[in-house]
Amino acid sequence: MRSYALRRVINLSVHLVCVAATLVALVPLALVLYHVAVQGVHALSIDFLTGLPRPVGEAGGGMANAIVGTFTLLGLAALFGIPTGVLAGVFLAEFDDARLARWVRLAADVMAGVPSITVGLFVYSVVVVTTGTFSAVAGGVALAVLMLPTITRTTEELVRLVPSVHREAALGLGLARWRAVVFVVLRAAAPGIATGVMLSIARIAGETAPLLFTSLNNQHWAGGVLEPTASLPVMIYTYAVSPYEVMHQQAWSAALVLVLLVLALDVAARLLVRYRSGRAS
Repeated sequence: MRSYALRRVINLSVHLVCVAATLVALVPLALVLYHVAVQGVHALSIDFLTGLPRPVGEAGGGMANAIVGTFTLLGLAALFGIPTGVLAGVFLAEFDDARLARWVRLAADVMAGVPSITVGLFVYSVVVVTTGTFSAVAGGVALAVLMLPTITRTTEELVRLVPSVHREAALGLGLARWRAVVFVVLRAAAPGIATGVMLSIARIAGETAPLLFTSLNNQHWAGGVLEPTASLPVMIYTYAVSPYEVMHQQAWSAALVLVLLVLALDVAARLLVRYRSGRAS
């Protein structure tokens, strides 16, 4: 009896410690979100979302070009990074015995720990110097390199989770191996892969350092993807270090918009996970 009571006490104690640790971990996140919301809501307006930046020191203006530029950069990063990452993940899962697979897996793990500013310098030397101009394409390439490891490893794990009977059934029906992988295996793993893609995009949405070396900035609308392009992270950095209070307020508002964008991507990823769990059950 004493042993049972002791186990209950220990179980309750560990449970309380876990709950306390969770609350401690959530406090910094809650404080950051609260502070950004309180500081950023003052300058947030329709003009801020639809207008262009005004001259230095002048009140008003907005960051519509930076908002559109952020979506442009994320779209280019997705265009460059998603197909490459998914195909690399499929290769690692389906051809695990290949010698090249070990090197690809090692490269993905190493790339996951490379500082983003290093990636920015690399893309600057390869793309910007070669083309002779900062551009949205260069920024998209830099962000794609940052998201590649996450997509690759996520795709590999999710493709491995697909039961082998799916592959055997497809092959037994006479499908070629590549058709079995594309139309059966990838289709079964698609919701989970989409979740990993969403999280990888949310991860790169706030990157600033690589964009300083690639897309740079633009106070006006970009004429195309081969021209310097504004983005919310770079505008936040530029406005935050300026000596003008009006710019500081707009930097907080831009930070709030960026946080809401990342939050929307995270919520979408959660909904995809729930949808996948519901379909599986």
